[in-house]
Amino acid sequence: MAARSPAGPLAPRLRRLLTGTFGLTALRDGQRAVIERVLAGGHTLAVMPTGAGKSLCYQLPALAMAGRAVVVSPLIALMKDQCDKLRELGIAAVQVHSAVPADELTGALAQVADGRASFVFVTPERLADAGFLALLKQQPTRLLVVDEAHCIAQWGHDFRPAFLELGAARASLGRPTVLALTATASPSTVDDVCRLLGIPRDGVLSTGTWRENLHYRVDHVGDEAGKLARLIAHVQAAPGSGLVYTATVKAAEAVSHALAVAGESVGCYHGRLPAAERHAVQEAFMAGAVRVVVATNAFGLGIDKPDTRFVLHYQMPGSLDAYYQESGRAGRDGGPADCTLLFLRGDQAVQQFFLAGRYPSAAELEAIYQALHHLPAESPGWTVETLAAALQRPRPKVRAVVSLLKNGKALAADRAGHLRLLRPGLVADELVQLHAMYVRKREQGRDTLERMVAYALTGQCRWRALLDHFGEPAPFERCGTCDNCLRMDAYAGPAAADPPAEAALAPAVVFKPGTRVRVRRYGEGTVVAADAGSVTVAFAEGEARSFLPDFVKAARARRPVKAVPTAA
Repeated sequence: MAARSPAGPLAPRLRRLLTGTFGLTALRDGQRAVIERVLAGGHTLAVMPTGAGKSLCYQLPALAMAGRAVVVSPLIALMKDQCDKLRELGIAAVQVHSAVPADELTGALAQVADGRASFVFVTPERLADAGFLALLKQQPTRLLVVDEAHCIAQWGHDFRPAFLELGAARASLGRPTVLALTATASPSTVDDVCRLLGIPRDGVLSTGTWRENLHYRVDHVGDEAGKLARLIAHVQAAPGSGLVYTATVKAAEAVSHALAVAGESVGCYHGRLPAAERHAVQEAFMAGAVRVVVATNAFGLGIDKPDTRFVLHYQMPGSLDAYYQESGRAGRDGGPADCTLLFLRGDQAVQQFFLAGRYPSAAELEAIYQALHHLPAESPGWTVETLAAALQRPRPKVRAVVSLLKNGKALAADRAGHLRLLRPGLVADELVQLHAMYVRKREQGRDTLERMVAYALTGQCRWRALLDHFGEPAPFERCGTCDNCLRMDAYAGPAAADPPAEAALAPAVVFKPGTRVRVRRYGEGTVVAADAGSVTVAFAEGEARSFLPDFVKAARARRPVKAVPTAA
């Protein structure tokens, strides 16, 4: 649903807060519709592009409600930034997470308990803690905000299962008004967020994904050496500062080393680096002391460097949601920016490997559930950490199973994190039903990866492909700035740019449906559909892919096989 700003002047109290507290004279496009819906008690998912002012959408109504807002955020750095900005405005805000010093945490918890804090910033893991929830419940919560809400779908079933417990936490807090915020959400992500947080379909407000200043392109490469050379050439030719994303830590380190050898000002950022080193790289990039940061997806969420002129993906991410989120960190100042994906066919295997190890198997669910029946001698109970160590299984998988059992009302945890079975007699069929959610997520993951590959291979407008993925109508036939649109213009020639009235005919068909064709690296297939801009080919394994006409050639006619006479 598109966000429409209501007609008429703002309510006097809102205008006083807007000007007196935030120093603003007007709301941006889409902000007013979100703010007024929240003030009316409507549960809302706001999908707004980066730079559209999402923070004000919860800060202004929270102050107008004269109650407490609990803000759930996935990143400590993001929380600190937002909390500090509110404090500078004289607003009582606290943050509660593992990185807060002990003395500051004690004061923050006291303000939570007595209600002095107007804004409480927490991680999803902290909100899942029974002891902290009990503390929050001592004072009423008027607004529950879930920032970067797409993480529910992207991370909730993976390494941050506490996202999946937000629905239960909201119920425990008395079901306050909920506002979820994100810059990007595909229809499946919208479904996940709305289902978990109890947001109705008419509560989804979107200002649109389209950003005309982002210019998308895909460069196809044949091998790793060629890809690295192409990357260095891109970075050296690009103006301004930029980001290079990799899918693995190994690739991030190799690429940053290669750029440094080539004389680039570069930093490396990934989750295995010490926190102090990560912070130093981030600060250097924000200050302009480092021109390029090579990073895994651990970098970027909440980072606002307006003059980022390019984002390069050295390896493709696992979904178009992630790709748009990461590439959208370019051009936040509204100036032109390039978003380039270097596509090597073998990179798909990296994401397939991640997908294979992401979700617990049915056997792992059974093993962990059975282990919960048996406590070691003189133990107060299993925790996720001790259970993972005892079973010698990855902690994220154990945490995912624990979260699944909690959501199925089969498990609970006390304030110290000790686990207690609520339903010790689950039969095999009930466990299979619980595990079915992960089966669906695995299938969905395969589909989203295929969509990412299809984007890389399509010969159609890149922006149309992105908008189609997010379920949004395109405000144009072709964006005119992506690599495919530029190639189509060059392919069609100058006459196509401004055709005379009598020449306004349908695009010429390059290949008729049913024609046998050959595409380099893919072999022979049959044309399904074609026009002057793209050719869709179905291959023997059942896959259909789109290509620019230049890459498609008519297959050679097969010579008839002569009969070989046999001896009588």
